[in-house]
Amino acid sequence: MQRALFLCALVSVLSVIFITVFIFSQGLPVFRGVTPGEFLFGTRWQPTSTTDPRYEIFSFIVGSFFVTGMALGIGVPVGLAGGIFLAEIASTNLVRVLRPMVELLAGIPSVVYGFFGAVFISRAVRDVLGGTGYSVLAAALILAIMMLPTIITITDASLRGVSQEYREASFAIGATRAQTIVRALLPSARAGIISGIVLAVGRAMGETMAVLMVGGNAPIMPTGPLSKVRTLTMNIVTDMGYASGFHLTALFATGMVLFVVIMAVNFSVMLITRGTRARHA
Repeated sequence: MQRALFLCALVSVLSVIFITVFIFSQGLPVFRGVTPGEFLFGTRWQPTSTTDPRYEIFSFIVGSFFVTGMALGIGVPVGLAGGIFLAEIASTNLVRVLRPMVELLAGIPSVVYGFFGAVFISRAVRDVLGGTGYSVLAAALILAIMMLPTIITITDASLRGVSQEYREASFAIGATRAQTIVRALLPSARAGIISGIVLAVGRAMGETMAVLMVGGNAPIMPTGPLSKVRTLTMNIVTDMGYASGFHLTALFATGMVLFVVIMAVNFSVMLITRGTRARHA
């Protein structure tokens, strides 16, 4: 059994290594035809132009961070509130109803979220704020909804994992329930909550179909919440069906940039989480 478990772990590690080598081997040759500065910081994406083809993805990088940042700003407070409610406030009977519903929300396919966003969210944005409705804001709202199950579930589990002695000690010195949650429980569960937010960020950065259906998919620099947007993943999916040659290499390089960004986010949060656990140890 020990050898079987070791083999499973080894397969996981090797898979990550092979994926990394494959993406970089396919993407790095793009810098033979375009400089890293132009590729990463240019704003013109014209791969099919016969006179002046351009392979510049800065607008897609900005779009990805713009959409993800807005989604976090919307989804994290709601998700934290939901997890706190399930773990500390809701009655047992209500938890038995709400917890399975949250878990079911996590199993809905992204294309269904996309249909919901295209029919309801984009229309609501258009009716209330104007524009076409297909925008950064619509993409952020649908991503925020998709983040909720992860953030709520992990926040709930992290708070329930805090020792009951923390609650009893807080109540014993006269703290209210709100003070106990904010000053005792949330700091103790911080590492797990941050991990849940990281997972949500990874899903948001890597999400394609739902964002593609509500974001407008315009290869331009987003200028505001109502602007159309194309993210890194949207760019790959949009062009992969007909790309070839250097165009295909540029798409692999786009995936390489996305891979590096997500790995950097995960590594940064791992360091933060490790520091948090060390301070509480």
